[in-house]
Formats: sequence, structure tokens, C-alpha cells
Amino acid sequence: MTTIKANSSPGEAPPPVRKAGAEKPGVPTMSDVAKLAGVSPMTVSRVMNGDPNVRPATRRKVDEAVAALNYVPNQAARRLAGARAVRIGFLYSNPSAGYLSEFLVGLLNQASIHNVQLVVENCEGGSEWELQTRRLIDNGVDGIILPPPLCDTPGLIELIAQADMPAVAVACGQPDERVGAVSIDDYQAAYDMTSHLISLGHHRIGFIIGHPNQTASGRRLEGYRAAIAEKGADASPNLTLQGMFTYRSGLDAADTLLSLEPRPTAIFASNDDMAAATVAIAHRLGLDVPGDLTVAGFDDTALATTIWPELTTVRQPITQMAETAVQFLVRQIRAQRDGSTEEPEHIVMDFSLIRRQSDAAPRRRPKMAGKTQG
Repeated sequence: MTTIKANSSPGEAPPPVRKAGAEKPGVPTMSDVAKLAGVSPMTVSRVMNGDPNVRPATRRKVDEAVAALNYVPNQAARRLAGARAVRIGFLYSNPSAGYLSEFLVGLLNQASIHNVQLVVENCEGGSEWELQTRRLIDNGVDGIILPPPLCDTPGLIELIAQADMPAVAVACGQPDERVGAVSIDDYQAAYDMTSHLISLGHHRIGFIIGHPNQTASGRRLEGYRAAIAEKGADASPNLTLQGMFTYRSGLDAADTLLSLEPRPTAIFASNDDMAAATVAIAHRLGLDVPGDLTVAGFDDTALATTIWPELTTVRQPITQMAETAVQFLVRQIRAQRDGSTEEPEHIVMDFSLIRRQSDAAPRRRPKMAGKTQG
């Protein structure tokens, strides 16, 4: 390596010396992150080290400041501190591109902060999950993150447990107690959305169920049914149809629901893909959304705001759930390395109902001259 010395004239001050490991001018520092987030540098350090005692709102401010400044922790300092990289396996098999995209953003956000190397494997179905999981374990990953629907695969959880491998299941309706979990209350979310539609004046509400291989689907169906029963809305069995969380299945289910007589005045789909498909079928039939038909979805993926009209939906914080999963797993892995035990945690994150242009009160049509109201 060649070292070049800057020339200086006699009497001139020598050029400033930058200590090894110091931040270069213009590179954001932990203090910059703290200032932007409105917290102390110590709080930033606690967030970046996965301290479980930091409040979610504070953690979110720090994460947003890190992303805004494109801050990357000093790797030399990390090595001096003995924090070697954590290798996390990510198994996925999800039909919704929007859901997967938001999930990956969350993983990548935290990977740079916590010195995590992500190892990604795609499982298309069948027994392929077993081969891919064994491959991750054999390749020496330190832990595994399981999004839906893989988080609901009993044999997969058993395989991971037998390997004594830390894991976190995300968005699982009924998580296995042997692994960590991050989810929302799917039952309550569906109950609240159904109650909202009823409060608008809808009595006949169709529901498109999510894929039967996911426990969250069953919880959402239970929430819908509970609100219908409690508030005395139409509980006809033909108002609930099976979907598969795909756009195609949403088209088929909506087509069937909108051929019923009388037609439902609202349809609540278990994800945004199927809700978007419902809007498409309504448009094909010449129905106005929301004038003739209210449509609601679930997840609040990017798709919810890229169709017309924009979807009323349940906001599931997918990116934040993925971020939290990484934080949980890193804590568990580092505790394991230190010879201590970090028990799997189950955190239930907040959801919210987002109203946009796809919902309204049922249209009251005027009586036809010479006819009585049916």
C-alpha cells in the first residue's frame, strides 16, 4: 500500500489527522440519527442493539431517522466490540407480491443496522419447504424468519425446533409457543372492519375468506362472523366464499357474490389482492364503487392505493412486523452466543382501519313511479 503525505510549508500547521475508525466528513453519525429522531445517542444505541425495553414509538422514530440519513453503523467499531455478523435465513412462499415486497423492505432495513446477512430461500409448495429448511440449517444460519403461509406449517416448526434453531413466525394467527412471533389481532381487525361497514348502513355484506392453509384466515372469518351476529346483519352462508389470497381467486369469488339476488351492498375481502379483484369485477358489471358496492380489503399493501378507487382497508404494519422479527431474532441469537437464554416472545402489534374512496353508505334508490317498493 502506498502512503502519500501532504506537503506543508515551514510554519504551516500540519494537516489534521483523522483517527482510524473515525467517521469521514459528511458521513452521518449516530449523533445525527439521535438529533433527527429527537432522542439521545444512547437511545439510538439501544435500538440498534435490539433492546426490548425501548418503546415501539421511539424505535420507529429511530428507524425512520436511520433510513432518512442512510446511516450505516461503523463496521470497524462493531468488529472491535466483537459483534460478528448474524446469518438469518428467510423462507418465503407468498402469492401476494405487494405483501412480500413490504416484508423484504423491513428485513433489509434492519439487516444493515444489526450486521445481519440474509440468506433467502423460495419455497413454492409441497414438501419443498423441508429441503430448503434443511439446506439453511446445514449452511449454518443462526436463525430463521417464517412469514405466512410457512409460519403455519407444523412439520416445518418441528424441524426447526429439533435443530434447536431460534426462529420467529410473522403474521401467524395461532403461533407455536416454541418460536417467537410477531402478529396483529386478526380477529379484532376483521371484527372492527365489519362493524364499520355495518355502521355505514350495510346489512348484506359478502366476505372472501383467505387461504385455508393460514391460521390468520380463520381468525379473520371468526371476526367477521362475530360482528355480523352481534349487530344483527345478514348471516346467510352464501355470503361467505373461499378465496386463496390471490387476485385470480378474488375474481372468481366476487363474480359469484355479485350474481346473488339480492346482491350484497358491500364485500370485505381478506387481503388487498382479492379486494382489488372485487373492484375489477364490479367495474366489469357496470357497478359504481362505492355508489353501488362498497369494497374493503386487508393489509394496506401498495396495491390499495394504486387502483381506482383507492381501497378502504385494514392496515397491517407488514414492514414494521418484519423489522421487529429481525430485532427479536438478533437478540435471541446473541443471547445464545453469550451462553444465556432469551425465551421466544410473542408481540401483538397495532392495526388500524384506513378509510379511502371505496366505502360509502348504501345508495338509497328512489321509488319507481307506479311501483311499490319491494
